[in-house]
Amino acid sequence: MKRTLVRNGLVVTLDGPSGDGQRLDILIEGKTIAAIGKDIAATDAEIVDASSHLVMPGFVDTHRHTWQTMLRGLASDWSLAQYAKGAHGTFKHLYGPADIYLGNLLGRIEALHSGITTMLDWSHGISSPEHADAAAQGLIDAPGRSVFGYSAHFGFPNNAPIDEDLTRLRKGLFASNDGLVTLALGLRGPQYTSMERTEADVRLARALDLDVTVHGGSAGWGKNRPVGRMFERGLLDERTTVVHGNTIADDEIGMMRDCGCSASVSPYVEIQMGFGWPATGRLLKAGIRPSLSIDTCTAVCGDMFRTMNTALIAQRGLDNEGIENAPDRVGMDLGCRDVVEFATIEGARACRLDHKIGTLEVGKEADMIFLDIEDPTVFPVNNPLAMVAVSAHPGLVDHVMVAGCFVKRDGKLLGIDLADLRRKGLDSQARLVERALAEAGADPDISLDGRWHPQTGDYSAAAVTNRNPHDKNA
Repeated sequence: MKRTLVRNGLVVTLDGPSGDGQRLDILIEGKTIAAIGKDIAATDAEIVDASSHLVMPGFVDTHRHTWQTMLRGLASDWSLAQYAKGAHGTFKHLYGPADIYLGNLLGRIEALHSGITTMLDWSHGISSPEHADAAAQGLIDAPGRSVFGYSAHFGFPNNAPIDEDLTRLRKGLFASNDGLVTLALGLRGPQYTSMERTEADVRLARALDLDVTVHGGSAGWGKNRPVGRMFERGLLDERTTVVHGNTIADDEIGMMRDCGCSASVSPYVEIQMGFGWPATGRLLKAGIRPSLSIDTCTAVCGDMFRTMNTALIAQRGLDNEGIENAPDRVGMDLGCRDVVEFATIEGARACRLDHKIGTLEVGKEADMIFLDIEDPTVFPVNNPLAMVAVSAHPGLVDHVMVAGCFVKRDGKLLGIDLADLRRKGLDSQARLVERALAEAGADPDISLDGRWHPQTGDYSAAAVTNRNPHDKNA
Protein backbone atom coordinates (compact mmCIF):
# COMPACT_ATOMS: atom_id res chain seq x y z
CA MET A 1 0.00 0.00 0.00
CA LYS A 2 1.44 3.33 -1.04
CA ARG A 3 2.09 5.79 1.77
CA THR A 4 2.32 9.57 1.29
CA LEU A 5 3.30 12.02 4.01
CA VAL A 6 2.25 15.62 3.39
CA ARG A 7 4.64 17.61 5.53
CA ASN A 8 4.15 20.98 7.26
CA GLY A 9 1.20 22.32 5.26
CA LEU A 10 -1.01 25.19 6.39
CA VAL A 11 -3.97 22.87 6.88
CA VAL A 12 -7.69 23.64 6.80
CA THR A 13 -9.43 20.44 7.86
CA LEU A 14 -13.00 21.88 8.19
CA ASP A 15 -13.48 19.21 10.86
CA GLY A 16 -14.78 21.66 13.44
CA PRO A 17 -13.18 25.04 14.18
CA SER A 18 -9.90 23.51 15.42
CA GLY A 19 -7.25 22.61 12.91
CA ASP A 20 -7.99 25.42 10.48
CA GLY A 21 -4.77 27.25 9.82
CA GLN A 22 -2.30 25.15 11.78
CA ARG A 23 0.94 23.75 10.44
CA LEU A 24 0.28 20.00 10.30
CA ASP A 25 1.35 16.79 8.65
CA ILE A 26 -1.08 14.42 6.91
CA LEU A 27 -0.28 10.73 6.45
CA ILE A 28 -2.12 8.96 3.64
CA GLU A 29 -2.13 5.18 3.31
CA GLY A 30 -3.55 4.02 0.00
CA LYS A 31 -6.58 6.26 -0.52
CA THR A 32 -7.26 6.90 3.16
CA ILE A 33 -6.10 9.57 5.60
CA ALA A 34 -4.30 7.61 8.35
CA ALA A 35 -3.11 10.44 10.60
CA ILE A 36 -3.18 14.22 10.98
CA GLY A 37 -0.87 15.95 13.43
CA LYS A 38 2.52 17.48 14.07
CA ASP A 39 5.81 15.76 13.32
CA ILE A 40 4.33 12.48 12.10
CA ALA A 41 6.96 9.79 11.63
CA ALA A 42 6.45 7.44 8.70
CA THR A 43 8.81 5.02 7.04
CA ASP A 44 8.58 4.07 3.38
CA ALA A 45 6.40 7.11 2.65
CA GLU A 46 6.79 9.60 -0.16
CA ILE A 47 7.41 12.98 1.43
CA VAL A 48 5.51 15.94 -0.03
CA ASP A 49 6.76 19.30 1.21
CA ALA A 50 3.65 21.46 1.68
CA SER A 51 5.30 24.31 3.58
CA SER A 52 4.38 26.78 0.83
CA HIS A 53 0.81 25.52 0.47
CA LEU A 54 -2.57 25.70 2.10
CA VAL A 55 -3.92 22.14 2.18
CA MET A 56 -7.69 21.67 2.31
CA PRO A 57 -10.50 19.36 1.15
CA GLY A 58 -11.25 19.42 -2.56
CA PHE A 59 -14.28 21.35 -3.75
CA VAL A 60 -17.60 19.71 -4.59
CA ASP A 61 -19.73 21.15 -7.42
CA THR A 62 -23.26 19.77 -7.02
CA HIS A 63 -24.78 20.81 -10.36
CA ARG A 64 -23.08 21.37 -13.72
CA HIS A 65 -24.32 20.84 -17.29
CA THR A 66 -20.96 19.58 -18.44
CA TRP A 67 -21.94 18.56 -21.96
CA GLN A 68 -22.05 22.26 -22.91
CA THR A 69 -18.30 22.80 -22.46
CA MET A 70 -17.60 23.52 -26.12
CA LEU A 71 -20.28 26.25 -26.04
CA ARG A 72 -18.29 28.16 -23.43
CA GLY A 73 -19.13 31.87 -23.33
CA LEU A 74 -22.06 31.47 -25.71
CA ALA A 75 -24.61 32.74 -23.16
CA SER A 76 -22.50 35.27 -21.27
CA ASP A 77 -24.76 38.12 -22.44
CA TRP A 78 -28.00 36.11 -22.48
CA SER A 79 -31.04 35.77 -20.29
CA LEU A 80 -32.26 32.39 -19.06
CA ALA A 81 -34.81 32.17 -21.87
CA GLN A 82 -32.15 32.92 -24.49
CA TYR A 83 -29.98 30.18 -23.00
CA ALA A 84 -32.90 27.75 -23.27
CA LYS A 85 -33.46 28.72 -26.89
CA GLY A 86 -29.77 28.75 -27.86
CA ALA A 87 -28.19 25.87 -25.95
CA HIS A 88 -31.23 23.59 -25.84
CA GLY A 89 -33.43 24.61 -28.74
CA THR A 90 -30.64 25.21 -31.25
CA PHE A 91 -27.66 23.04 -30.32
CA LYS A 92 -28.67 20.16 -28.06
CA HIS A 93 -30.31 17.93 -30.66
CA LEU A 94 -27.26 18.38 -32.92
CA TYR A 95 -24.95 16.68 -30.44
CA GLY A 96 -23.77 13.21 -31.37
CA PRO A 97 -22.40 10.77 -28.77
CA ALA A 98 -18.82 11.81 -29.63
CA ASP A 99 -19.67 15.46 -28.97
CA ILE A 100 -21.24 14.80 -25.58
CA TYR A 101 -18.30 12.56 -24.64
CA LEU A 102 -15.79 15.31 -25.40
CA GLY A 103 -17.88 17.94 -23.64
CA ASN A 104 -18.03 15.84 -20.49
CA LEU A 105 -14.37 14.84 -20.57
CA LEU A 106 -13.07 18.36 -21.20
CA GLY A 107 -15.51 19.90 -18.73
CA ARG A 108 -14.60 17.44 -15.99
CA ILE A 109 -10.90 18.05 -16.57
CA GLU A 110 -11.49 21.80 -16.40
CA ALA A 111 -13.20 21.45 -13.02
CA LEU A 112 -10.49 19.15 -11.71
CA HIS A 113 -7.78 21.57 -12.83
CA SER A 114 -9.31 24.31 -10.63
CA GLY A 115 -9.63 22.11 -7.54
CA ILE A 116 -13.11 20.59 -7.91
CA THR A 117 -12.36 17.00 -6.91
CA THR A 118 -16.03 15.94 -6.95
CA MET A 119 -18.63 17.12 -9.47
CA LEU A 120 -22.25 16.19 -10.12
CA ASP A 121 -22.76 16.27 -13.86
CA TRP A 122 -26.43 17.24 -14.36
CA SER A 123 -26.47 15.60 -17.77
CA HIS A 124 -29.54 16.90 -19.61
CA GLY A 125 -28.08 16.64 -23.10
CA ILE A 126 -28.95 12.93 -23.39
CA SER A 127 -31.26 11.91 -26.24
CA SER A 128 -30.43 8.19 -26.64
CA PRO A 129 -28.76 5.28 -24.81
CA GLU A 130 -25.65 5.93 -26.92
CA HIS A 131 -25.55 9.53 -25.70
CA ALA A 132 -25.93 8.32 -22.10
CA ASP A 133 -23.07 5.86 -22.44
CA ALA A 134 -20.83 8.48 -24.05
CA ALA A 135 -21.58 11.08 -21.39
CA ALA A 136 -20.85 8.60 -18.63
CA GLN A 137 -17.62 7.50 -20.29
CA GLY A 138 -16.43 11.09 -20.49
CA LEU A 139 -16.62 11.29 -16.69
CA ILE A 140 -15.04 7.87 -16.22
CA ASP A 141 -12.09 8.81 -18.44
CA ALA A 142 -11.37 11.92 -16.34
CA PRO A 143 -9.35 11.21 -13.18
CA GLY A 144 -11.80 12.74 -10.73
CA ARG A 145 -14.70 11.76 -8.50
CA SER A 146 -18.03 12.35 -10.27
CA VAL A 147 -21.74 11.73 -9.98
CA PHE A 148 -23.46 11.11 -13.30
CA GLY A 149 -26.83 12.86 -12.97
CA TYR A 150 -28.69 11.07 -15.78
CA SER A 151 -31.40 13.31 -17.31
CA ALA A 152 -32.52 12.02 -20.68
CA HIS A 153 -35.20 13.70 -22.80
CA PHE A 154 -35.02 16.98 -20.89
CA GLY A 155 -37.38 19.40 -22.62
CA PHE A 156 -39.82 22.27 -22.20
CA PRO A 157 -41.55 19.95 -21.37
CA ASN A 158 -40.85 16.35 -22.40
CA ASN A 159 -42.69 13.36 -20.95
CA ALA A 160 -40.75 10.55 -22.63
CA PRO A 161 -40.16 7.58 -20.30
CA ILE A 162 -36.65 6.82 -19.05
CA ASP A 163 -37.30 3.53 -17.22
CA GLU A 164 -35.53 1.15 -19.56
CA ASP A 165 -32.38 3.21 -20.08
CA LEU A 166 -31.89 4.22 -16.44
CA THR A 167 -32.40 0.62 -15.32
CA ARG A 168 -29.88 -0.54 -17.92
CA LEU A 169 -27.25 1.86 -16.59
CA ARG A 170 -27.93 0.93 -12.97
CA LYS A 171 -27.64 -2.79 -13.62
CA GLY A 172 -24.64 -2.44 -15.92
CA LEU A 173 -22.09 0.36 -15.84
CA PHE A 174 -23.21 1.68 -12.43
CA ALA A 175 -24.11 -1.53 -10.61
CA SER A 176 -21.76 -0.56 -7.76
CA ASN A 177 -21.80 2.53 -5.53
CA ASP A 178 -18.11 2.16 -4.74
CA GLY A 179 -16.49 3.57 -7.88
CA LEU A 180 -15.16 7.08 -8.39
CA VAL A 181 -18.09 7.69 -10.76
CA THR A 182 -21.57 6.86 -9.47
CA LEU A 183 -25.12 7.31 -10.75
CA ALA A 184 -27.99 9.62 -9.73
CA LEU A 185 -31.20 10.78 -11.40
CA GLY A 186 -31.35 14.31 -12.78
CA LEU A 187 -35.12 14.61 -12.41
CA ARG A 188 -36.95 16.71 -14.99
CA GLY A 189 -39.53 17.44 -12.31
CA PRO A 190 -42.63 19.62 -12.18
CA GLN A 191 -40.99 22.56 -13.96
CA TYR A 192 -40.44 20.57 -17.14
CA THR A 193 -42.79 17.59 -17.19
CA SER A 194 -46.08 16.33 -15.79
CA MET A 195 -46.58 15.34 -12.16
CA GLU A 196 -47.44 11.83 -13.30
CA ARG A 197 -44.09 11.55 -15.09
CA THR A 198 -42.32 13.17 -12.15
CA GLU A 199 -43.79 10.68 -9.70
CA ALA A 200 -42.98 7.71 -11.94
CA ASP A 201 -39.37 8.87 -12.31
CA VAL A 202 -38.89 9.39 -8.56
CA ARG A 203 -40.41 5.99 -7.76
CA LEU A 204 -38.05 4.45 -10.31
CA ALA A 205 -35.03 6.16 -8.72
CA ARG A 206 -36.00 4.93 -5.30
CA ALA A 207 -36.47 1.39 -6.59
CA LEU A 208 -32.98 1.57 -8.11
CA ASP A 209 -31.48 3.07 -4.91
CA LEU A 210 -30.52 6.35 -6.59
CA ASP A 211 -30.38 9.91 -5.31
CA VAL A 212 -32.51 12.55 -7.05
CA THR A 213 -31.48 16.08 -8.01
CA VAL A 214 -34.12 18.43 -9.45
CA HIS A 215 -34.40 22.05 -10.62
CA GLY A 216 -36.88 23.98 -8.52
CA GLY A 217 -37.37 27.72 -8.43
CA SER A 218 -35.70 28.80 -11.69
CA ALA A 219 -37.15 32.27 -12.33
CA GLY A 220 -40.75 32.17 -13.60
CA TRP A 221 -40.41 28.47 -14.36
CA GLY A 222 -40.34 27.81 -10.62
CA LYS A 223 -43.46 29.72 -9.64
CA ASN A 224 -45.76 26.73 -10.19
CA ARG A 225 -44.82 25.32 -6.76
CA PRO A 226 -42.56 22.50 -7.98
CA VAL A 227 -41.37 21.61 -4.48
CA GLY A 228 -44.84 21.87 -2.96
CA ARG A 229 -46.35 19.58 -5.59
CA MET A 230 -43.60 17.00 -5.06
CA PHE A 231 -44.18 17.22 -1.31
CA GLU A 232 -47.90 16.58 -1.71
CA ARG A 233 -47.13 13.29 -3.46
CA GLY A 234 -44.51 12.18 -0.97
CA LEU A 235 -41.62 12.63 -3.41
CA LEU A 236 -39.20 14.54 -1.17
CA ASP A 237 -36.74 12.91 1.21
CA GLU A 238 -33.15 13.05 2.40
CA ARG A 239 -31.97 11.75 -0.97
CA THR A 240 -33.41 14.77 -2.81
CA THR A 241 -31.40 17.86 -3.78
CA VAL A 242 -33.32 20.92 -4.96
CA VAL A 243 -31.27 23.11 -7.31
CA HIS A 244 -31.64 26.92 -7.28
CA GLY A 245 -34.76 27.62 -5.19
CA ASN A 246 -34.84 31.31 -6.10
CA THR A 247 -38.59 31.59 -6.65
CA ILE A 248 -40.02 28.81 -4.51
CA ALA A 249 -42.12 29.98 -1.56
CA ASP A 250 -40.91 30.02 2.03
CA ASP A 251 -43.25 27.17 2.95
CA GLU A 252 -41.66 25.06 0.21
CA ILE A 253 -38.26 25.65 1.78
CA GLY A 254 -39.83 24.50 5.03
CA MET A 255 -40.98 21.32 3.28
CA MET A 256 -37.42 20.72 2.10
CA ARG A 257 -36.14 21.10 5.66
CA ASP A 258 -38.79 18.84 7.15
CA CYS A 259 -38.07 16.12 4.59
CA GLY A 260 -34.29 16.35 5.01
CA CYS A 261 -33.61 17.62 1.47
CA SER A 262 -30.36 19.28 0.50
CA ALA A 263 -30.00 22.38 -1.68
CA SER A 264 -27.67 23.52 -4.45
CA VAL A 265 -27.25 27.26 -5.05
CA SER A 266 -25.67 28.50 -8.32
CA PRO A 267 -25.22 32.16 -7.35
CA TYR A 268 -23.27 33.45 -10.33
CA VAL A 269 -25.58 32.16 -13.05
CA GLU A 270 -28.71 32.92 -11.02
CA ILE A 271 -27.83 36.58 -10.67
CA GLN A 272 -26.65 36.94 -14.26
CA MET A 273 -29.58 35.22 -15.97
CA GLY A 274 -32.38 36.62 -13.83
CA PHE A 275 -33.42 33.59 -11.80
CA GLY A 276 -33.91 35.85 -8.80
CA TRP A 277 -31.59 36.47 -5.87
CA PRO A 278 -29.78 33.37 -4.62
CA ALA A 279 -31.75 31.60 -1.91
CA THR A 280 -28.73 31.27 0.40
CA GLY A 281 -30.11 33.42 3.22
CA ARG A 282 -33.63 32.02 3.01
CA LEU A 283 -32.28 28.48 3.16
CA LEU A 284 -30.07 29.28 6.14
CA LYS A 285 -32.96 30.93 7.96
CA ALA A 286 -34.96 27.73 7.54
CA GLY A 287 -32.09 25.61 8.83
CA ILE A 288 -30.73 24.31 5.50
CA ARG A 289 -27.03 24.77 4.78
CA PRO A 290 -26.73 24.75 0.98
CA SER A 291 -24.08 23.40 -1.33
CA LEU A 292 -22.71 25.40 -4.27
CA SER A 293 -22.66 24.79 -8.00
CA ILE A 294 -21.51 26.38 -11.25
CA ASP A 295 -24.49 25.35 -13.47
CA THR A 296 -23.21 26.12 -16.98
CA CYS A 297 -19.97 27.43 -18.43
CA THR A 298 -21.88 28.72 -21.44
CA ALA A 299 -22.66 31.72 -19.23
CA VAL A 300 -20.28 31.92 -16.27
CA CYS A 301 -16.88 30.86 -15.03
CA GLY A 302 -16.28 27.25 -14.00
CA ASP A 303 -14.32 27.63 -10.77
CA MET A 304 -15.49 27.39 -7.17
CA PHE A 305 -13.49 30.38 -5.95
CA ARG A 306 -15.60 32.96 -7.79
CA THR A 307 -18.71 30.94 -6.98
CA MET A 308 -17.98 31.15 -3.25
CA ASN A 309 -17.19 34.82 -3.56
CA THR A 310 -20.40 35.53 -5.46
CA ALA A 311 -22.49 33.65 -2.89
CA LEU A 312 -20.84 35.58 -0.08
CA ILE A 313 -21.14 39.05 -1.57
CA ALA A 314 -24.69 38.58 -2.89
CA GLN A 315 -26.01 37.47 0.47
CA ARG A 316 -24.13 40.15 2.38
CA GLY A 317 -25.66 42.73 0.07
CA LEU A 318 -29.12 41.38 0.79
CA ASP A 319 -28.42 41.25 4.52
CA ASN A 320 -27.14 44.83 4.58
CA GLU A 321 -30.01 46.20 2.52
CA GLY A 322 -32.53 46.06 5.34
CA ILE A 323 -30.27 47.47 8.07
CA GLU A 324 -30.37 51.19 8.68
CA ASN A 325 -26.82 51.45 10.00
CA ALA A 326 -25.23 48.57 8.12
CA PRO A 327 -21.74 50.14 8.12
CA ASP A 328 -21.79 50.10 11.93
CA ARG A 329 -22.50 46.39 12.26
CA VAL A 330 -20.22 44.13 14.26
CA GLY A 331 -19.57 41.03 12.16
CA MET A 332 -21.54 39.51 9.31
CA ASP A 333 -24.38 37.00 9.30
CA LEU A 334 -22.68 34.96 6.60
CA GLY A 335 -18.99 34.28 7.14
CA CYS A 336 -16.10 33.16 4.99
CA ARG A 337 -16.02 29.80 6.74
CA ASP A 338 -19.68 29.27 5.82
CA VAL A 339 -19.15 29.51 2.07
CA VAL A 340 -16.02 27.35 2.23
CA GLU A 341 -18.12 24.71 3.99
CA PHE A 342 -20.83 25.10 1.33
CA ALA A 343 -18.18 24.33 -1.30
CA THR A 344 -16.81 21.27 0.50
CA ILE A 345 -18.60 19.35 3.25
CA GLU A 346 -22.10 20.57 2.34
CA GLY A 347 -21.48 19.53 -1.26
CA ALA A 348 -20.32 16.14 -0.02
CA ARG A 349 -23.51 15.81 2.04
CA ALA A 350 -25.68 16.73 -0.94
CA CYS A 351 -23.97 13.97 -2.94
CA ARG A 352 -24.26 11.65 0.09
CA LEU A 353 -20.51 11.25 0.11
CA ASP A 354 -19.77 12.98 3.43
CA HIS A 355 -18.71 9.66 4.96
CA LYS A 356 -15.87 9.64 2.42
CA ILE A 357 -14.96 13.25 1.62
CA GLY A 358 -15.65 16.91 2.39
CA THR A 359 -13.35 17.31 5.40
CA LEU A 360 -9.83 16.16 6.20
CA GLU A 361 -10.35 13.51 8.86
CA VAL A 362 -8.69 10.25 9.77
CA GLY A 363 -10.58 7.46 8.01
CA LYS A 364 -11.83 9.58 5.12
CA GLU A 365 -10.48 9.35 1.61
CA ALA A 366 -7.77 11.83 0.66
CA ASP A 367 -9.46 14.25 -1.75
CA MET A 368 -7.27 17.30 -1.23
CA ILE A 369 -6.08 20.44 -2.96
CA PHE A 370 -2.86 22.40 -2.39
CA LEU A 371 -3.01 26.18 -2.88
CA ASP A 372 0.11 28.30 -3.33
CA ILE A 373 0.23 30.73 -0.38
CA GLU A 374 3.39 32.47 -1.58
CA ASP A 375 1.71 33.83 -4.71
CA PRO A 376 1.68 37.67 -4.59
CA THR A 377 -2.11 37.76 -5.09
CA VAL A 378 -2.70 36.21 -1.65
CA PHE A 379 0.54 36.73 0.30
CA PRO A 380 0.63 37.03 3.28
CA VAL A 381 -2.10 34.61 4.31
CA ASN A 382 -3.29 35.81 7.69
CA ASN A 383 -6.80 34.34 7.64
CA PRO A 384 -6.83 31.09 5.63
CA LEU A 385 -10.61 30.85 5.32
CA ALA A 386 -10.86 34.46 4.13
CA MET A 387 -8.11 33.79 1.61
CA VAL A 388 -10.02 30.84 0.15
CA ALA A 389 -13.41 32.58 0.08
CA VAL A 390 -12.36 36.07 -1.02
CA SER A 391 -8.93 36.21 -2.65
CA ALA A 392 -8.07 32.79 -4.06
CA HIS A 393 -8.30 31.80 -7.74
CA PRO A 394 -7.61 28.74 -9.91
CA GLY A 395 -4.05 29.85 -10.60
CA LEU A 396 -3.16 28.94 -7.00
CA VAL A 397 -4.09 25.26 -7.41
CA ASP A 398 -0.69 23.56 -7.65
CA HIS A 399 -1.61 20.00 -6.68
CA VAL A 400 -4.87 18.03 -6.65
CA MET A 401 -5.29 14.62 -5.04
CA VAL A 402 -8.29 12.29 -5.47
CA ALA A 403 -8.62 9.13 -3.36
CA GLY A 404 -4.99 9.38 -2.32
CA CYS A 405 -3.55 9.78 -5.84
CA PHE A 406 -2.20 12.96 -7.38
CA VAL A 407 -4.12 13.89 -10.52
CA LYS A 408 -2.45 17.29 -10.79
CA ARG A 409 1.04 18.10 -9.60
CA ASP A 410 3.17 21.21 -9.87
CA GLY A 411 0.45 22.86 -11.91
CA LYS A 412 0.18 20.06 -14.49
CA LEU A 413 -2.59 17.52 -14.93
CA LEU A 414 -1.20 14.00 -14.97
CA GLY A 415 -1.83 11.39 -17.64
CA ILE A 416 -3.87 13.71 -19.87
CA ASP A 417 -2.94 14.69 -23.42
CA LEU A 418 -4.45 18.18 -23.39
CA ALA A 419 -3.18 19.07 -26.85
CA ASP A 420 -5.00 16.12 -28.38
CA LEU A 421 -8.18 16.83 -26.41
CA ARG A 422 -8.12 20.50 -27.45
CA ARG A 423 -7.87 19.51 -31.10
CA LYS A 424 -10.73 17.04 -30.81
CA GLY A 425 -12.82 19.54 -28.87
CA LEU A 426 -12.39 22.26 -31.48
CA ASP A 427 -13.32 19.77 -34.21
CA SER A 428 -16.51 18.94 -32.31
CA GLN A 429 -17.28 22.62 -31.82
CA ALA A 430 -16.87 23.31 -35.56
CA ARG A 431 -19.17 20.40 -36.43
CA LEU A 432 -21.86 21.68 -34.07
CA VAL A 433 -21.83 25.18 -35.54
CA GLU A 434 -21.83 23.78 -39.08
CA ARG A 435 -24.86 21.61 -38.29
CA ALA A 436 -26.71 24.52 -36.70
CA LEU A 437 -26.12 26.75 -39.73
CA ALA A 438 -27.13 23.99 -42.16
CA GLU A 439 -30.36 23.10 -40.37
CA ALA A 440 -33.49 24.32 -42.10
CA GLY A 441 -34.76 27.48 -40.48
CA ALA A 442 -31.60 28.00 -38.45
CA ASP A 443 -30.74 31.58 -37.55
CA PRO A 444 -28.08 32.72 -40.08
CA ASP A 445 -26.50 34.83 -37.36
CA ILE A 446 -25.55 31.81 -35.23
CA SER A 447 -22.02 32.20 -33.91
CA LEU A 448 -20.15 31.62 -30.68
CA ASP A 449 -18.37 34.97 -30.53
CA GLY A 450 -21.05 37.03 -28.79
CA ARG A 451 -22.84 38.48 -31.83
CA TRP A 452 -25.77 36.05 -31.79
CA HIS A 453 -28.76 36.89 -29.56
CA PRO A 454 -31.53 34.32 -30.13
CA GLN A 455 -35.18 35.34 -29.96
CA THR A 456 -36.81 33.46 -27.10
CA GLY A 457 -40.33 32.83 -28.43
CA ASP A 458 -41.70 29.63 -26.88
CA TYR A 459 -38.73 29.41 -24.54
CA SER A 460 -39.81 32.34 -22.38
CA ALA A 461 -40.64 31.63 -18.75
CA ALA A 462 -44.29 32.52 -19.33
CA ALA A 463 -44.58 30.20 -22.31
CA VAL A 464 -42.95 27.29 -20.50
CA THR A 465 -45.01 27.80 -17.35
CA ASN A 466 -48.30 28.01 -19.24
CA ARG A 467 -47.67 25.16 -21.65
CA ASN A 468 -49.65 22.01 -20.96
CA PRO A 469 -47.13 19.50 -19.51
CA HIS A 470 -49.49 16.62 -20.39
CA ASP A 471 -49.11 17.31 -24.10
CA LYS A 472 -47.15 14.34 -25.38
CA ASN A 473 -46.14 16.30 -28.45
CA ALA A 474 -44.69 19.21 -26.47
